[in-house]
Amino acid sequence: MATADSQSLEIVVDDATRVSGILIAPRESEACFVVAHGAGAGMRHPFMAKLANDLAELRIATLRYQFPYMERHGKRPDTPAVCHAAVRAAVAAASGLVPGLPLMAGGKSFGGRMTSQAQASAPLPGVRGLVFLGFPLHPPKEPSDTRGEHLVRVQIPMLFLQGARDTFAEPELLNPLVKRLGGQATLCLLRDADHSFHVPARSGVNDAEINAEMLAALASWVKLVAAGPATPKGSQVQSGRPSS
Repeated sequence: MATADSQSLEIVVDDATRVSGILIAPRESEACFVVAHGAGAGMRHPFMAKLANDLAELRIATLRYQFPYMERHGKRPDTPAVCHAAVRAAVAAASGLVPGLPLMAGGKSFGGRMTSQAQASAPLPGVRGLVFLGFPLHPPKEPSDTRGEHLVRVQIPMLFLQGARDTFAEPELLNPLVKRLGGQATLCLLRDADHSFHVPARSGVNDAEINAEMLAALASWVKLVAAGPATPKGSQVQSGRPSS
């Protein structure tokens, strides 16, 4: 079992803005995932806390952090520019906190999209790959792929962890997008899961099994990218297992 301590810290975004962060870094860490929260829940949400603790068991460190609006207990997300600045500050903080560890970045829903936008605008120093925990391609019942247009400018590997019933990313839009991204993108489709990775009671699997499959896919991809310099060839997998 990996041994890890939790460290609360302050991240300087600019002269007027500071946000909270939590680092969990097992001594045996093989990589660090700088992970942003979703639009409506901060870094202390049970999903985020469980993700960090589960990844620690798999020897992946995490630095999770707040966007400024969440730090202020606000409900309206910051502008993209403000969010991008927070992403960059968190990545820079991780570089100093865990020097030498390969860095990945991304997040849950909105946090993942803000990270990819920042990377598309100008590469995040030291970041080798992006991980999306439910990429929000469009609002529910408003299908569009315009939110994914910037991804073609992301020149590092990307992992999409998506529920098969995710109403924020209809398959007929997400699948062609991943295909257009070519070898940079890998899609892990989690059967019967929704945007929050929950499955209905009638499903043949439960939330714990989906979580385990999501973690296995995430950890194996992160370790493959971290082992670089070669980047993994893009692919599509079903519930964390290669499709036939």
